[in-house]
Amino acid sequence: MTSQPVPNETMIVLPSNVINFSQAEKPKPTNQGQGSLKKRLQAEVKVIGTIQILCGVMVLSLGIMLASASFSPNFTQVTSTLLNSAYPFIGPFFFIISGSLSIATEKRLTKLLVHSSLVGSILSALSALVGFIILSVELAALNPASLQCELDKNNIPTRSYVSYYYHDSLYTMDCYTVKASLAGTLSLMLICTLLEFCLAVLTAVLWWKQAYSDFPGVSALASLS
Repeated sequence: MTSQPVPNETMIVLPSNVINFSQAEKPKPTNQGQGSLKKRLQAEVKVIGTIQILCGVMVLSLGIMLASASFSPNFTQVTSTLLNSAYPFIGPFFFIISGSLSIATEKRLTKLLVHSSLVGSILSALSALVGFIILSVELAALNPASLQCELDKNNIPTRSYVSYYYHDSLYTMDCYTVKASLAGTLSLMLICTLLEFCLAVLTAVLWWKQAYSDFPGVSALASLS
């Protein structure tokens, strides 16, 4: 019998580290991504909290100005509704508290502070919503009050035609001036209130996610202390 040639067989041996290398290529969550997310959220929350405090201080200052100023009876009825609601004083209190809690939570993320910031943001948003409605009604009531102010000038007692003409012009100018000043003040308060409402809703959503979300990159921030 003749021996047949055996075909050459080539065997390739793959080292175990090749398989390990391919498995190591799979992306795994790292603390670096969580750290960058934490820094970004901290920077945003700090800015938002500062703006909330500034809005509260602005609304409170304008409310004190309205409370200390004196107007004609027509415009006093307009401002009395706003002042009796106590929004210029209660609203800024919630704004400042919400902003302060956000800044404090940004510095130290604990479960207690996160829930406190969530409650503060919700109260601030509700207060801003009520204030927005009241200020809108007050601005709408300025035109009727100004018209009534101009009509009441005819009931002012006068001694002579010159005195009547002078007093009439002064009274009319006073009606226009008071209306313009009140419109500017209430509009500025309305802008701050609307901005505060948007920021309070934004922070409320953020704290809600940090407190109750199952996403690891977010829930991990709420458990940090």
